[in-house]
Amino acid sequence: MEEVYKLIIGICVLALGIPIGNLLARATKEELKEGKRWFILLILICIIGAVFGLVYKNDVLLFTLLFIAVVTSRSLKYTFKKKNKKRK
Repeated sequence: MEEVYKLIIGICVLALGIPIGNLLARATKEELKEGKRWFILLILICIIGAVFGLVYKNDVLLFTLLFIAVVTSRSLKYTFKKKNKKRK
C-alpha cells in the first residue's frame, strides 16, 4: 500500500510540472529562444535517465528526471504556441 501512495504523490508532482513549465516559459522568454537546442537535449537526457530509473527501480531518480522533462517540454511547447499564433 505504501508503494501506491508513493506513485500517487509522484504523479501529482508530475502534474504540477505542467503549470510550472508554463510559468517558467512566460518568465524566461529570452533564455528559451537562445537555448532551444539545449533544452531539447535536456529533455532527451532526462527521458533516457528516467528509463534507467524505471529499470533499476529507483523511484526518486525516475520521478525527478520525469519532472525535469515535463517542465522543460512544457516551456518549449508554450513558446511554440506563442510563435504559431503570431504567424497566423
